[in-house]
Amino acid sequence: MSETPSERDAAAPPAVAIRPAELSAYIAARMCHDFISPASAIISGLDLLEDPSAQDMQAEAMGLINASARKLADLLSFTRVAFGASASAETFDARELEKLARGVFSHMRAELDWAVEPAAVNKPAARALLNLAQLGGAALPTGGTARVRAVQEGASLALAVEATGPRARLRPEVLAGLQGAALGEGLHGHWAQAYYVHLFVTDAGGRVFADVTEEQVTFAATIPA
Repeated sequence: MSETPSERDAAAPPAVAIRPAELSAYIAARMCHDFISPASAIISGLDLLEDPSAQDMQAEAMGLINASARKLADLLSFTRVAFGASASAETFDARELEKLARGVFSHMRAELDWAVEPAAVNKPAARALLNLAQLGGAALPTGGTARVRAVQEGASLALAVEATGPRARLRPEVLAGLQGAALGEGLHGHWAQAYYVHLFVTDAGGRVFADVTEEQVTFAATIPA
């Protein structure tokens, strides 16, 4: 029998203190990893355009540059809100958040089902929605649907991302990060994003959970509205 999200949270190891400089380095490395692929593809396309022996590949080169530039722009816009301060905004229009999430999902195998009820959410909730949505898409390496939901329950916002599809999986380092645990074995980038979610959700007075069942990974969070 699988654990419920609350059981996963109760069984979490004690949170560990990570030096801010160390976490910043991990997050910066994660961003660079995301950006380097489309940036490199743009350069490859430009090289083809400049290659006299590849004149018959002009259309392919322009297609590669166009698709890669769009991916890079989508990732940059998403990252500005998901990881950055995004200027001085304290509330975010849910429609704008959906646009950012759809931009990232247009380059993933998973589909996005956005079902956020509030018209606007505060900054911690906005960051949680975007980061958990991206983690949900990453949990579906062969495709599926990540359903993003948010409802207001009294003085709190309840958020959930249900990633459903064949071979849905939750990386151990993602679970460790969400629980506030140190990175053991695994990839720093996946852990850093999850640990960052743990930090800003708990700093806001909320909680974040994860649960795994057959062909489904669920992330959930409660955050003061």
